[in-house]
Amino acid sequence: MTLALIRKKTLYSYFSATGLGIFAGLAAYVYWRLTNPDSSIVAAGLIFYALALSFTINRFGLRRSWRQIVVSGLALAGIDILGSEFFGVDALLIPLLLTGGLSLLLTQINRLWSIDRQLYRTLLNSPLASKDPGASDARLMSGLKLLNIVLPLNEAVVFHCVESDYLEAVARFKGPAPTAQDPRRNSVWREGVELCQRAAVTGKLESKTIANLNSSTVAVPLLHEGETTGVLLIRLASAYSSEDRPLLEAVGSQFARNLKRESFSKNTARSQLLSYFSQSGNKRKLDALNVLKAVTVEQRCEASTLTHIDDGVAIAYLDGTLALANPKLLSFVGLTSEQVSEFDLFDLLNNFRTGVFDEPEIAVRRVLQTGADYEGELNFERKNQILNLKISIIRDKQNGDPIGIAIYVKDLTTTKEYEKLKSDMISLMSHELRTPLTSINGFAELLTADETVPAQAREFVSIIANESQRMSRMINTFLSVTQLERKDKQEVLKIPLRLDEVVRETITSLQPAAKKKRIRLIEQPAHRIPPVAADKSLITQAVKNLVNNAIKYSPERTTVTVSTALEAEAVRVCVEDRGFGIPAEAKERVWDKFYRVVREGQEKDEESTGLGLSFVREVVEQHGGRVDLDSEEGRGSKFSFTLPRL
Repeated sequence: MTLALIRKKTLYSYFSATGLGIFAGLAAYVYWRLTNPDSSIVAAGLIFYALALSFTINRFGLRRSWRQIVVSGLALAGIDILGSEFFGVDALLIPLLLTGGLSLLLTQINRLWSIDRQLYRTLLNSPLASKDPGASDARLMSGLKLLNIVLPLNEAVVFHCVESDYLEAVARFKGPAPTAQDPRRNSVWREGVELCQRAAVTGKLESKTIANLNSSTVAVPLLHEGETTGVLLIRLASAYSSEDRPLLEAVGSQFARNLKRESFSKNTARSQLLSYFSQSGNKRKLDALNVLKAVTVEQRCEASTLTHIDDGVAIAYLDGTLALANPKLLSFVGLTSEQVSEFDLFDLLNNFRTGVFDEPEIAVRRVLQTGADYEGELNFERKNQILNLKISIIRDKQNGDPIGIAIYVKDLTTTKEYEKLKSDMISLMSHELRTPLTSINGFAELLTADETVPAQAREFVSIIANESQRMSRMINTFLSVTQLERKDKQEVLKIPLRLDEVVRETITSLQPAAKKKRIRLIEQPAHRIPPVAADKSLITQAVKNLVNNAIKYSPERTTVTVSTALEAEAVRVCVEDRGFGIPAEAKERVWDKFYRVVREGQEKDEESTGLGLSFVREVVEQHGGRVDLDSEEGRGSKFSFTLPRL
């Protein structure tokens, strides 16, 4: 509430108190004047006394000021009695009592009326009922269709209790049309209505079975918070079984909540100003409270689903009180629901303290300050357990205001074990492949250099040597990517690094390869490039991979440009060529392992491993950066990456 609105309400309350006080004083003066001569002093005194009482109650309330009011009233009564006994002044006891009582009554009624209007506005403006007038009917029909699936229904009708003795049909479902007209249809309908009236009065399920037709009529009272809001009448194509009672009562409870929403949506009061004295206004407030109860029940239903998920979830209010902690989360910290009932948010988070999460207060403060989630992996070596912890703000769907804090905990132990096993197997297989490949490559080179070997055989041996070297390069690159993915196996040594210097060194080392293919390799430097925090060997290899690709896939007599630039809080390295370009459908996949672009009319590149760009992405993302690609077929490609500046 704004300061201007608060001042406006305060002024209004004091104006009201002033008016009521003047009215009470004048009313008492009129009564006194009927039996006594006119006196302006008496009128002023009564009005002053009424104003004093009105302002006192308006400012402090009746409960806080009743002692002072009683004492002042007794004092004035005593003064009046003494004045009439010893000074011959006319007694004003009755006008004083009338002034005080009327002023107290009117001021208190005005205060209650003001609070009632505020309550009325709050209830009507709250999102208790659906704004769609047909939403309630749709939910009722959906429930009837559900019943038709699990029960053999001939007909089902939902009645709304508009008054205590009047039932209004609000939804109806008809099953398959009978083969012949039922001769007892009208009598069965009358019997059904009688059952509904009986169920509405007793609040209990009523049923009647027709043995010769093997059918039943059942009336289910729709109860919400002990109040009958309607009746569900169903005609079954079989005999009623008591085993279906829990199903009918559960669906009936949902129907009752839907009817409460419908009643609230349709029952519109004409004026908020007179709602305190209006039967329809008070009925609407009662409907709003009933809808609020219905919404609370459904919210409890939503919250109970958290007890059945495999991840740990806890919800806390913004005062730190825990609203919910599901059994899975309690199992992570070894607590019972009775123990955690005495915990607050930080008592719970203290059970997840590790080396990387040693100050939960700081994590929660950052989440509340920035609105960004906190997420981290917690390694509990003693329990041989790895958990992923996430702290998020819960926001109101209507206005986006923060209303709570959510904690999510996921067990990563098994996943990490599988990843480690997979990585170990890959590393073992790759290392085991290196030994025979080294032997094959060595002997192939010896045979290639042997002049006694026939020319055709030397050609075959040369192919063997080239293929073994290509496989060795593939294994080396694959191992590098695998090690990057396993952060527990390779520590990245980050130092202040100038990317323009890395680019310059890379261009110098690759100039021979570019000249061999008649490609012009140039640098486009930028001035005052700030350093980044990076591992020099990994970043250098990433830049080399991009430049090598540009040289490899560019036609002769074209240019490859390598540039560095400062962009906001990041430094960008860009490698641009005038090659064949990347097809639109392959732009996202070029960063995947083993993917190689196959161009129409060109042979598949057998020397490519499909791991170079994947290595670049892994390196860049591990350094907190990201990769980009801008390419057009036939006009070249622009590969780039950014790293956060220091």
